[in-house]
Amino acid sequence: MSDRILGIAAVALAALYIWRGTLIEPSFMSDPLGPKAFPFIIGAVLAIAGIAVAVRPDEEPVWPGAARLLEIAMAVAVMVAYAWVLRDIGFVASTSVAAAYLSWRLGSHPVAAIIAGIVIAVGIFVVFKLILGLSLATGPWGF
Repeated sequence: MSDRILGIAAVALAALYIWRGTLIEPSFMSDPLGPKAFPFIIGAVLAIAGIAVAVRPDEEPVWPGAARLLEIAMAVAVMVAYAWVLRDIGFVASTSVAAAYLSWRLGSHPVAAIIAGIVIAVGIFVVFKLILGLSLATGPWGF
């Protein structure tokens, strides 16, 4: 039943996405495909996937217990907090904390999770900022 609800919700979202795509006003200097093509393609793929899930659902899942749901809620809260403080404390610091927490909750030893969080944050920073030249939140420490 839950797969069918998800499939129907995906089809409804696809319809909304395609409808909103029809409201895009193309500029006089647009490519031959135009700006409407992207929402149409995404909407069509989402609709096909939603129909497939609604027509051929999996068997009913076994939902996790309250403790596991609390753990999932905490992971979501960490990701929301990460997005909230990213600009204020910078990419490396916020990513280190978020990645360390999530690594720990995925089963790493706390010290290994802290090391992993720092390595992940610095590695992503080096690739995206220093190598690719993309802009990342710098925060008060400049990184």
